[in-house]
Amino acid sequence: MHAKLRFYFLVILIMGLGIGLILYKHFALGFPLLPDDKKPVWTIEAKIDFVAKGEPVTVSFALPPQTPNIVLIEEDFASPDYGFSELPSQTGRRAQWSKRSATGPQTAYYRARIYETDTITPSPSAADLPAEPEKPEFDEVLKTAATALLDQVRSKSSNTEIFTRELITTLNSSAPSQSQSLLLSEQSSEDYKTHLIINLLALEGISARIVRGLYLEDGRRRQSLTNFVEVYLGGQWRLFNQNSGVSGKPDDFLLWQRGDQSLLDVVGGKKSQISFSIIKNFQSTRNLVVRDSMNKQAGIIDFSIYSLPIEQQSAFKMILLLPIGALIVVIMRLLVGLRTSGTFMPILIALALIQTTLLTGIVIFLTVVGTGLLIRSYLSRLNLLFVARISAVIIVVIAIMAGISIISNKLGLDQAMTVTFFPMIILSWTIERMSVLWEEDGPREVFIQGGGSLLTAIIAYLFMTNRTIEYLSFNFPELMLVNLAFILILGQYTGYRLSELYRFHSLERRNVSDKR
Repeated sequence: MHAKLRFYFLVILIMGLGIGLILYKHFALGFPLLPDDKKPVWTIEAKIDFVAKGEPVTVSFALPPQTPNIVLIEEDFASPDYGFSELPSQTGRRAQWSKRSATGPQTAYYRARIYETDTITPSPSAADLPAEPEKPEFDEVLKTAATALLDQVRSKSSNTEIFTRELITTLNSSAPSQSQSLLLSEQSSEDYKTHLIINLLALEGISARIVRGLYLEDGRRRQSLTNFVEVYLGGQWRLFNQNSGVSGKPDDFLLWQRGDQSLLDVVGGKKSQISFSIIKNFQSTRNLVVRDSMNKQAGIIDFSIYSLPIEQQSAFKMILLLPIGALIVVIMRLLVGLRTSGTFMPILIALALIQTTLLTGIVIFLTVVGTGLLIRSYLSRLNLLFVARISAVIIVVIAIMAGISIISNKLGLDQAMTVTFFPMIILSWTIERMSVLWEEDGPREVFIQGGGSLLTAIIAYLFMTNRTIEYLSFNFPELMLVNLAFILILGQYTGYRLSELYRFHSLERRNVSDKR
């Protein structure tokens, strides 16, 4: 009983470890479970234009922040004859171009390729916690209007979130009140409206800040950043659309800058302006995740097959299919009751079928084995010792395979030339074993075991060439542990095989008829 418990504990441990690693790679690292899973990759180009005044030029530009749910694949900075450096600042990263002297129209470019992940945004760190909002200074008229507007909004609000939404909605009302008209005229810019909302919230003791972002739409050109208001509510920052009051980050919206620092500063130039162009394309999620994980040096990826050279990776892509074939052989022999010529032969035949294609491989296999059996029957009459006989069979198999390759080459049958993918030693041993089986048990047993081996190999081939299984076996090698656990469980099975149930089915019907 204790041995049984230890066995089941081992099986559960192996299966749990395999499934746990698979779930970790899927949910924590983002590995997709399907081979065709793709993600949109956005290419964003910022074009900075200005007119230099014939003096030293310094251009400072805010770069998008590095957030957990946005992966920056690559960045390019271009401007002829300008020096470049990336500078950290309190509000985020900034790019800086500089030149000793410049005159006339100038252009600088920034290009980034990004994609969005499903990573959950972590709680704000201590550095991201808001300071006590400073009370803004208004003149008497504006202060009176602000107080009246806040009193009006407060009377319709039961908490801070509703207050913020109601304030923005009231400011954007199509039928403005006198207070709203004083605070916000039709000529007011978007930046003015953003700062007005932040100042009004500060009067109420609510921390808020300006956020600039870019709507990601394929094929858009000459786009500008859109202002949002980020408000600190309930221990986290919440984004509000300053024109509608809707909370939450819109879909396909890239946060570019937080805080009041300018987006673009140009020293030594005038008439500066910036525009954004956006292009969308799709790339394999698996390739993106592997690249990102390798860059981050994630332990489970850094010490994995992905760290091997490409040639070795290609070899392992085939090797990692062997556990799938082994599981099929175990199922076919222990549950179905199919007899095969050896345990490993069906797996190796399946691997050869993958290289030769199914129909071509079956024809080659039957040709080599059939011809080999005929020649082996002649060798048996020479009364050779076993070692000499099996060595002779190996040479015969090589000769048959060489002959098939030469003849198919002359006939222009390229697929038949793949006969070399069949394992020669295994074929030789199969011919020897079937020949002995023919002599001892007759041709019927030879056809049963040979047919069982070929049928098992074909079923294994169908599974091993399935695109999803091939993808999972290579990208989630932890599946080997799950396979191992299933094989251990099947190894304990001592019940009836399906073939035995079929054999005894007629006996059961006879017993039923006798009782009647």
